[in-house]
Amino acid sequence: MRKNLFGIALAAAAAVAVAGCGSSSSSTTTSSTAMTTQTATGNIATVASTNSNLTTLVAALKAGDLVATLQGTGPYTVFAPTNAAFASIQPTVDSLLKPANKSKLQSVLKYHVVPGIYMAADLKDGQLLKTAEGETLKVSIKNGVVKINGATVVTADVPASNGVVHVINGVLVPKAAQ
Repeated sequence: MRKNLFGIALAAAAAVAVAGCGSSSSSTTTSSTAMTTQTATGNIATVASTNSNLTTLVAALKAGDLVATLQGTGPYTVFAPTNAAFASIQPTVDSLLKPANKSKLQSVLKYHVVPGIYMAADLKDGQLLKTAEGETLKVSIKNGVVKINGATVVTADVPASNGVVHVINGVLVPKAAQ
């Protein structure tokens, strides 16, 4: 399975090199107006798979059989953890990727998905967002920095044909999976 995950990650990284999609910018205040100049390059699953900072997320989505969900109609807002965010909890990731833990993996991944589209400019300090997993995420905004349950949005408003992706620097874990 590790060879398959590595192959998936390598393919996604190659796709990014060709597509040039994604950003490592630390800006979190991309406005909705600026979004009108960007075009969606595919559904959320496709957008994630073409971003070299999200290869671990893509591998987890495949292991959790959730790719088809994020290829669906939506609309969805996805708070996508970076590879570094997953690496910071690597033992947990290794455990979640085991077939026996598929339901826990799905729970953690669905906790990063909110039905509807929430652009960065739409988010308000103290706002609660109900996830596809069933629990809520709390938005905090201070000095223009948007955080979701304490994880900082490092790249906001990445467009997709079925929603929007916000790249975050932490993995969100629902209470049920802790």
